Amino acid sequence: MSSSWISRSLATHVLVALFGMGSWVSINSLWVELPVVVKSLPEGWNLPAYLSVLIALGNVGSVSVTLTHHFAPGWLKERWLIHAIQLLAVGATLFLALFWHRTVAIAGVEHSLAYLVLAFLLALVCCTSNVSFLPFMYQFPPLFVRTFFIGQGLSALLPCVLALGQGVGQLQCLNGTHGNASQPHYLEENFSATTFFWLLLGLLGISASAFLALLFWHREGDPSPGKSSSQESVASEESFPLQTDGAPTSDSAVENPGPEASSTKLPATGFWTRRNIYLLVLLGVSSALTNGVLPSVQSYSCLPYGGMAYHLSVVLSNIANPVACFVAMFLLCRSSLGLGLLSALGGVFGTYLMVLAAFSPCPPLLGSPLGVALVVSMTARAGKSTEA
Repeated sequence: MSSSWISRSLATHVLVALFGMGSWVSINSLWVELPVVVKSLPEGWNLPAYLSVLIALGNVGSVSVTLTHHFAPGWLKERWLIHAIQLLAVGATLFLALFWHRTVAIAGVEHSLAYLVLAFLLALVCCTSNVSFLPFMYQFPPLFVRTFFIGQGLSALLPCVLALGQGVGQLQCLNGTHGNASQPHYLEENFSATTFFWLLLGLLGISASAFLALLFWHREGDPSPGKSSSQESVASEESFPLQTDGAPTSDSAVENPGPEASSTKLPATGFWTRRNIYLLVLLGVSSALTNGVLPSVQSYSCLPYGGMAYHLSVVLSNIANPVACFVAMFLLCRSSLGLGLLSALGGVFGTYLMVLAAFSPCPPLLGSPLGVALVVSMTARAGKSTEA
């Protein structure tokens, strides 16, 4: 019986991680594949600016879902929303693999309309997943929620691994025809962007299949391993720390409240407590560092130390997310002081990287192995400290 429970629990962990992997894998894949597609699309290196705007516009999906939950509670079911999101992601990626290189003339100027429209749809999918995937996970024990965040970390790691296998950004210096000046020559990738997008389609298919398996698993009697223990912790800080009434909001939790929910009810507390405001500030600062500030200056802080330092920084910073989530499964920090110290440590590392970017293209310790080791380790530690 014990071995059966362990195997069932392990299988659920794997399915949850694969489900979480599909949240942001699409947009992360578009970013890592930019060095390849910019060589074929008419926008060239203006394409990252277009992509940033499209991702920002994709937040209309998360705003719409949030407003629907607020003004029409219970009308929108997470599982059907997730089905629609995954179906849209698979369809958009399929058309992306087929038509990403097609261009059309608009006012006499060539534009990659197909790529931009499909990129917007994928941004809509990823942004909407932020407010749909996690509420679905509320019906699982807290341990599986942390596994879900590991899966979200894989959504950044796996595209980076594919890009490294593709050989993105590899170059060699050839002697110029005039004088002794060397000219950079970019090497051909190991496989094309079309193949990369087909691989992305496979990752999304795996994530969608994992979600279907989770639903099927829940229809078989016991919804999830450790359900009895999770019911005892529904009212704990770990389960729903920012709920105003201590009640879960997922579909299954609303439809199946359980016998203990009717007899036990926590006293209502206001949302805007000092601790909640403090946690929201830490979350905002760490999100700004990991999703905005540090990625925007990474090329300036890391690239002067060489291409290898830049690629190692990108890979290790993406690895930091799942590693931090895995460590949190065993060493969970709930102390406000501990969370503040971790955020301050990440801020110190981030400040060092921004100082390097400010001194670019001649940062300190340029040409020294110590400089390379510092910039790579600081990038990885900044990501791990802020994600933890």
